[in-house]
Amino acid sequence: MKTFLWGLCLVLTFSGHLWAQDAGSATVKVLAESMSSWDGNVLPEYGKGTPKITILRITVPPKVELPLHQHPVINAGVLLRGELTVMTDEGEVLHLTAGNSIVEVVNKWHYGKNEGDEAAEIIVFYAGTQGEAITVGKKE
Repeated sequence: MKTFLWGLCLVLTFSGHLWAQDAGSATVKVLAESMSSWDGNVLPEYGKGTPKITILRITVPPKVELPLHQHPVINAGVLLRGELTVMTDEGEVLHLTAGNSIVEVVNKWHYGKNEGDEAAEIIVFYAGTQGEAITVGKKE
């Protein structure tokens, strides 16, 4: 058991879930936990090399469509506000609203589009390796 400065004790169970114990007013809510991306494909093994975590806060203005791209690394995010639609080159569609989480597709062409009237803001966590790109654009 590890005690943090604010008095919250956390216990990691054998199943890998994080449970709060003696937490007072603190709560823990799992936003996403998956071994597959949103399209149902199993996530690839992590790359070899020095681990590198990247966390981005991305804002997509209203009525903006992002370019076609793919991620060679595992990534996941939480939409903080607005709405965002993610579409693969194969026609699969996922619509996110504020508070939704996403385990993104890996090595699959896709793009995001904000069809709403307010900016969409998402925090995305990338689990890559040093020297590896986290996003690759498709060249026409």
